[in-house]
Amino acid sequence: MVARNPDALNAARSECEALGGIAIALPTDVSDAEAVEEAAARVEAEFGPIDIWVNDAMVSVFSPVKEMEASDYRRVTEVLYLGFVHGTLAALKCMLPRDSGTIIQIGSALSYRSIPLQSAYCACKHAINGFTDSLRCELYHDHSNVRVTTVQMPAMNTIQFDWVKNRMPHKAQPVPPIFDPELTAEVVVAAGYAACPRREYWVGMPTVAAILGQKIVPGLLDRYLGKTGYKSQQIASEKQDPSAPNNLYNYVPGTWSARGKFGDRSAHSSAEEFVSLHIQWFALGVAGLIAGGLLLKRACEMAAEKLF
Repeated sequence: MVARNPDALNAARSECEALGGIAIALPTDVSDAEAVEEAAARVEAEFGPIDIWVNDAMVSVFSPVKEMEASDYRRVTEVLYLGFVHGTLAALKCMLPRDSGTIIQIGSALSYRSIPLQSAYCACKHAINGFTDSLRCELYHDHSNVRVTTVQMPAMNTIQFDWVKNRMPHKAQPVPPIFDPELTAEVVVAAGYAACPRREYWVGMPTVAAILGQKIVPGLLDRYLGKTGYKSQQIASEKQDPSAPNNLYNYVPGTWSARGKFGDRSAHSSAEEFVSLHIQWFALGVAGLIAGGLLLKRACEMAAEKLF
């Protein structure tokens, strides 16, 4: 596990070990390419070859573009976009010589459909898509068995909204509907252990709707989000403290948790996710129904021929 906060990393490591796993906590800022490469080398030295690498680092700024600073964009890009690039390069250095491994990019519905107040975050998520598409083409060209996939996420109940840099008058929140992090993590696990992971995984119907809506009616979404996007990302009853700590440049101390404070509004299940993860069984079921219908039709035709 690689992140900046050693206390949070050690807490996660202890939880992993209590559940019967083994873990190593490596305090690292992913904007530092050499540090990420050193972390990968240490993991391989202690645990052996890396089979699955997940890029998930993020920082963000809730602010209108007109109030953003150049330094805000630079830092978000260093962590969110270049952090993914650095992680991918470190993983490739380990995986390409063995010609095996899976790299998972944690994406977002916002990597296709941008929203107001998160221009830096949305821009970096779009950039990750472009970077990953280029890499995927090159892996095909090289006939490589290293796989790369992206998991596009919906709004999740995580702790990022407690420490994100926020210039808005009220505290930040994910755009509803909100999903539990454990629910979306199931897709990441499935992607990691798939013999041939899909090109992309879309988690939850809001993600599907956002991506398809952007392809069909992007102008309509511009106007809709211009009208609703400010209010839907703020908790009207909670004022934002301008001096509140944020994690843009330095981590916020504490052990924290995987879950945020929106549990009472978070979905604990997703029909779309269930179907997506079991699509082969649904496909077989549909094929069986079609075959059964054809057999029934033929049986009725034969019975009719005998009667008449």
